[in-house]
Amino acid sequence: MNKKTNSGLKIICLNRKASFNYFFEELIEAGIVLKGSEIKSIREGKINIADSYAVEKSGEIVLINSHISAFKQASYSNHNPTDERKLLLNRKEINKLIGKMQRDGLTLVPTKMYFKKGKAKIEIAVAKGKKQFDKRATKKNRDWNREKARHIRKSS
Repeated sequence: MNKKTNSGLKIICLNRKASFNYFFEELIEAGIVLKGSEIKSIREGKINIADSYAVEKSGEIVLINSHISAFKQASYSNHNPTDERKLLLNRKEINKLIGKMQRDGLTLVPTKMYFKKGKAKIEIAVAKGKKQFDKRATKKNRDWNREKARHIRKSS
């Protein structure tokens, strides 16, 4: 899923499930600490962030449950596909995010991963979980919009 947009971003991976399960309050761009074999796997597009989330560990924000497939040619220096990966943020941003998570009960969810000027970046959303009725309403609106578009197409 390599899309090239006008702003010089090359999107690697999207988390489409996140917008269905969460309300986004804020989007933050963060760098990510990767090993050589991980970045090579990412360049091949072998990454999944659908079930991942970020937490605070010892004053740092860490991405958990992201899956980067093993790189075949890396041999003995290969990485563990489900390792925790540190996110690169300023101290001020980290403190702000930790406060929001503890005080407001919000979650950090990755929404997309992309290359920006050759560096791998990840977009993190400060999100609040949707209840079941919110998800049903989202699905209902999406279906209604699809049905409306069909009617407009047929009438034209």
